[in-house]
Amino acid sequence: MTPGLALVALLALVALATLVGLAWRRSTGRVRRRPESDDDTRESDLVRPADVGTTETFGDRVTLLQFSTEFCTYCPATRRLLSAEAARHEGVEHIDVDLTRAPDVATRYNVLQTPTTLILDRRGAIRARIGGPPKPRELESELARLLGDDHDAN
Repeated sequence: MTPGLALVALLALVALATLVGLAWRRSTGRVRRRPESDDDTRESDLVRPADVGTTETFGDRVTLLQFSTEFCTYCPATRRLLSAEAARHEGVEHIDVDLTRAPDVATRYNVLQTPTTLILDRRGAIRARIGGPPKPRELESELARLLGDDHDAN
């Protein structure tokens, strides 16, 4: 390979890596919604506390289900954000599940990065998913949408 061709290949590789990185950065922390129709959600698709290895009670209206690991850099800040949002709204609970000792849960819910947050409705149906640290404004907007106009802030 000639030095000129090697330089072009290297520059192309750097450009490709930059584009992939920018695309990943743009999608990280974004809320990805799922359909809201109760008819679309089968009973077997509902998330229950026992399914994720917790005895904590899910929210009456919304549950912010965070998946973390012991060595996750962004998990403590995400925990604080989700806990604060849950405290602001009646009927909203935040539950943090450590996947370090529960790899089967990670597989079941296709968790490829931590933190990952599932936003569950009152029945336990997954209404949205956030991969990476949530963007606060998007999280607030999604909670307002799910809680409706009649949501109560504490």
